Amino acid sequence: MYVLPLLLLVAGSAAVAGAARRTPVPAPLLLVAAGLAVSYVPGVPPYELDPHVVLPLLLPPLLYTAGVESSYLDLRANWRPVALLSVGYVLFATLVVGYAVHLLVPGLPLAVAFVLGAVIAPPDAVAATAIARRVGLPSRITTILQGESLVNDATAITAYKVALAAAVGEGAGWAGGIAEFAVAALGGVGVGLVLMVPLHWLRTHLKEALLQNTLSLLIPFVAYAAAEEVHASGVLAVVVVALYLGHRSWQVDFATRLQEAAVWKMVAFVLESAVFALIGLQLPVVLRDLGAYEGARALWYAVAVFLVVVAVRFVWVYPATLLPRVLSRRIREREADQNWTGPLVVGWAGMRGVVSLAIAFSIPLTLDDGEPFPGRNLVLFLTFTTVIGTLVVQGLTLPWLIRVLKVRGRDERAETLAEAQAQSEASRAAERRLEELLADERNALPGPLADRLRTVLERRRNAVWERLGTTNALTGESADDTYRRLSRETLAAERAVFVQLRDRRRIDDEMLRTLLRRLDLEEAAAYREEAG
Repeated sequence: MYVLPLLLLVAGSAAVAGAARRTPVPAPLLLVAAGLAVSYVPGVPPYELDPHVVLPLLLPPLLYTAGVESSYLDLRANWRPVALLSVGYVLFATLVVGYAVHLLVPGLPLAVAFVLGAVIAPPDAVAATAIARRVGLPSRITTILQGESLVNDATAITAYKVALAAAVGEGAGWAGGIAEFAVAALGGVGVGLVLMVPLHWLRTHLKEALLQNTLSLLIPFVAYAAAEEVHASGVLAVVVVALYLGHRSWQVDFATRLQEAAVWKMVAFVLESAVFALIGLQLPVVLRDLGAYEGARALWYAVAVFLVVVAVRFVWVYPATLLPRVLSRRIREREADQNWTGPLVVGWAGMRGVVSLAIAFSIPLTLDDGEPFPGRNLVLFLTFTTVIGTLVVQGLTLPWLIRVLKVRGRDERAETLAEAQAQSEASRAAERRLEELLADERNALPGPLADRLRTVLERRRNAVWERLGTTNALTGESADDTYRRLSRETLAAERAVFVQLRDRRRIDDEMLRTLLRRLDLEEAAAYREEAG
């Protein structure tokens, strides 16, 4: 019953995301627009978000991929702005937006308004980082946005639970709410700390790459479920485990890393594409039961809430950035290059996403006394319009804003120079080790094979330096680029011969796969991954 709609969702969203790579429009925005358009095509089944599916099944793998790819050291170096945004800002936005909505909408209880505030408080992990990568933000701003998105969902979900308990009549007061928040946060971190070491031990002791990658796919769900089982934050548990495993990924064998990178890249692409398409597909569901709030009044509420959400982020970001510098000389010295443009970009990069919608759909239909939950449909509508508004308005204008402000991106030349210096040191160490090994009679090799090992090390050391040097006047290529291109051509020639031999039945398919895998590994070693 649900198989065909699910297949259509995955296939359609993947196709739109693939097409977006050929346009200047960021994929999240094109996917949302496609979802909105498709939602009104006759015959398209309703795609209503089920929070029991979205939160435990979609959120953990997306957080895990973001966490593994994040830098623990960079996050630690930027812990202050990350904490101020992921915890302080989310709580501030919950309270301010909630109180503003309570004043704006006549008759809406304050507790329900705080529920809405918590729902739309956290910026989306996927949208911000996807656009940040696309426009080439400075590494520090990208780190701050990624760090915020890793933790803010946990803050928002916990704040939502506290506000919801008060709204349905189960609240234990502010003291109880603060205690529940602290228990969930500390418990989530604790579960992550308990799980990360044994999970890493398993990854390093499983000898089969296939088993290791199966474990990798299970890890985010295990961490999330274990934390939720003890009423802790599953989001924080996943983040802690992901940061630890990503920091120690070098201890896993190369075959696992190659497979894992490919597997998670595909998983993230499919999930991210489906998530943004789902946002657009929610419009008919949201409008279906809007009831008394239909028409111009609902539109006014939507515009007002969007403006409040945008303004509140700036109200928090600038003081949170400038006050620590005023109060601490050490911060001023460490962040001497800080100016007003960075906080402006961070403030404008506050797009909301599918987590907000999923939380909103989890609001119960009735209160404890059986009465309908007041304003539930309005909360759903305002969540949807805020998500769409931030994605479209801020998402479309963020690249333009960065160009106007002339925010400098990553210094590619400096990064290439650092890469060349690191490779040079590593290659010299490898050459010394090689000579030590060849001096041992047990490692005796024919001269040509020993020279080949030396040549490989020399080429690896020189390749990065060549990217900083001169280029071919005819092709514009560096010597390293030419080497890679010629290597690719020769490998393609070998592959063609192997296929011909298989077609002539001189080798079988099993041998063909063995020979092709050997060439694939050689090509993987010869080429650095292309950006984007």
